[in-house]
Amino acid sequence: MIDISERAQAHFLRLLAQQGEDGLGIRLRVVAAGTPSAQCELEFCTPSELQGDEWTVECAGFNLYVDTESMRWLDPAQIDYETTPTGSQLNIRAPRIKGDAPGEGAGLVERVQFVLETEIAPQIASHGGRISLVEVTAEGVVVLRFGGGCHGCGMVDVTLKNGVEKTLRERIPEVTEVRDATDHDTGEKPYFAKAV
Repeated sequence: MIDISERAQAHFLRLLAQQGEDGLGIRLRVVAAGTPSAQCELEFCTPSELQGDEWTVECAGFNLYVDTESMRWLDPAQIDYETTPTGSQLNIRAPRIKGDAPGEGAGLVERVQFVLETEIAPQIASHGGRISLVEVTAEGVVVLRFGGGCHGCGMVDVTLKNGVEKTLRERIPEVTEVRDATDHDTGEKPYFAKAV
């Protein structure tokens, strides 16, 4: 079930009114569903652009059409338009969009990779950085490599210990330590320059 708040419906209605086209709706679909890079896409659509097998969610003054293949990833989902002191933002919360977390029988590497890709990498990407798994040792030591804005960043040690390691150890008790294998002296565009 997709729950669309009244604020989100009002936001969509404003956007549709700005387009000045009768019968226009909103189409929602998931791109790269079931993977760590999954995301939702919204677009305006006319009835002639529909395939005919979409799920239709009737809203106040318009229809939201959900791509059939995407529906299983969006059940449940919540769409809200949130206002904060710094601005407003449309948020789509779909807990199943990236797939299900590895089960009890999953190996340590698979569980570490899942947490990295679904929780940690998006936060690091917000600063222009990248993170990749190099290895997980038999002793539970996770070795990572940073790139992008994290490569050469003056705050990478704080990110590693207070962010990445803390999250991994909370989610996966078998993780004993997290190490960085990146040569930060070769970084070209760090998010925070190192103090000289």
